[in-house]
Amino acid sequence: MSSVPFGIARLDSILGGGAPAGSVVLLAGEAGAGAREFAYTSAAMNALARTDEELFDLYYGDIDADAALPDSVHYISFTADTDAITREMAYTMADEIVDTAVDEIAFRDLSPEYFQLSPVPRDWYETETASITELGDRGEYEDVLTAFGDYLSEHGRGSLVCIDSVTDLVSMVSDDTDWSDVAMVMKGLKKAAYEWDALVLVLVNTDALRDREFGTLMDAAGGTLQFSWESGGSQRARTMFVREFRGVLSRLEAENIVRFETEIHEGGFDISDVRKIR
Repeated sequence: MSSVPFGIARLDSILGGGAPAGSVVLLAGEAGAGAREFAYTSAAMNALARTDEELFDLYYGDIDADAALPDSVHYISFTADTDAITREMAYTMADEIVDTAVDEIAFRDLSPEYFQLSPVPRDWYETETASITELGDRGEYEDVLTAFGDYLSEHGRGSLVCIDSVTDLVSMVSDDTDWSDVAMVMKGLKKAAYEWDALVLVLVNTDALRDREFGTLMDAAGGTLQFSWESGGSQRARTMFVREFRGVLSRLEAENIVRFETEIHEGGFDISDVRKIR
């Protein structure tokens, strides 16, 4: 089975190219521990490979012979627009990477659908104030889960998709949206991603979830990468370990790899050290 590069060079080399095509992977962890930076780097590097081969070679290197780039890269956010995400990416990696890669990333801002039934004023999430006539012609937005599903149905095949984030959907759960609806969409996504040969990265903040909710999301994904902070002496370090990953975990176990130490530099998220069982 061919692999889709995560865009994290050292991780991809350890995994033999990246994640199996057709995978849904949770990027789960504490705030600031690296999950979001992983998603930014993955989207930017896979896009950069299409826009500037020389720059891609400088920051990533050669793609594994068993891996293939996604046909397209999509970044879906429930609460942020393109400018906000691009600005955050620039905090994670060098400007030349972001400036070159961003044109090859398709951003989908679902904040109008997400906030439409909330107390949030419309002008906080609308870039322009719509007239009464325009509102009448347009009608109400779709339900956010419907809009989310429609976009993926149209663009998911053969793609790398970053979803930012399921935590937003959890906070949306109310009388209008049940947790079971969110869980069902994620389970359906797992089946669809396999049919599409896509790699879907799903961000989630574990601090915002109960154990049962997190377990449901893990069950609906093919793999879970968990990010956390570790304290050693006077310093804190970011770490990542593979909680579950069908088709990949056995390879890591064979190499006795249990945890990765990570860092963030001008090339984005990266692995700085690999810990093994002695």
